[in-house]
Amino acid sequence: MRRRTRLVSLVAAVLLTGACGGSPTSSPPVVPQPAPAATASSGGAGSAVAGDTMSGIDVVFLTTMVGHSERTLQIVALARDRVRDDALRTLAAAIEATEADELSAMRGWLPTAGPGAGAGAHQHDGHGDDGALDRLRTAPDPDVDRALREVLADHQRAAADLARAQVGVGRNEQVRDLARRIEQSRTAEVELLRGTP
Repeated sequence: MRRRTRLVSLVAAVLLTGACGGSPTSSPPVVPQPAPAATASSGGAGSAVAGDTMSGIDVVFLTTMVGHSERTLQIVALARDRVRDDALRTLAAAIEATEADELSAMRGWLPTAGPGAGAGAHQHDGHGDDGALDRLRTAPDPDVDRALREVLADHQRAAADLARAQVGVGRNEQVRDLARRIEQSRTAEVELLRGTP
């Protein structure tokens, strides 16, 4: 938990020091939505991000979120076959589908951001507490649902915080739009994870 808090603080500081701008904005939670399908005009997977050139802030956000989404998929995969609660299983499947789509889009955008941007996309040490993964691996069957809710809620809260910071300081409008959707979907997911019996 402390390690994740330090990571969020560090990345938020990097995001906030790279640009001037107002305070981050927050939107009401909505049902999690994946990134748009890849098309030449949408800037989806495999296509360049249209409009403004990506700044270093945008690249830092995208590479951080790539690692974060990769960790989310690990978390869900560890518990997928052991979850007992149907509502939690459905939510985990929706999270997995959403983040797989977003991950594909972000990986497609990064190579267009300039030299070296794509290389950092897969370095995600520290994007999740390895102890949390161990906790899921070793949780007895009756405790898996509770462990998944807690681990995933903490993980998704960190993603919402990072995305909220990006909305306030990002330069590229498509990246900021993705950050808005991430902030909304992760906030909604955390609420659902907390509200699941």
